[in-house]
Amino acid sequence: MAEQTKKRPVHEVRIGSVKAAIWRNDGSNGPWHGVSFERVYRDGNEWKSSTSFGRDDLLVLAKLADQAHTWVVEQDARAETQ
Repeated sequence: MAEQTKKRPVHEVRIGSVKAAIWRNDGSNGPWHGVSFERVYRDGNEWKSSTSFGRDDLLVLAKLADQAHTWVVEQDARAETQ
């Protein structure tokens, strides 16, 4: 049986325990990017992740969304000039 390759994000930005993963997708109108956010935390000796954010995560989440947006816009601009 062939080993399945796990799709990886094309870019990640992280502040503390909150991370934004940027994914490239190919659609009928060309490539586009999607962004997912997660918070990592430790439960005993085990690392876990969540897509739920608390009050103290919200400004960090907004900053990461801004950074992800900037990266995607820059990639789109580069693609248009090629």
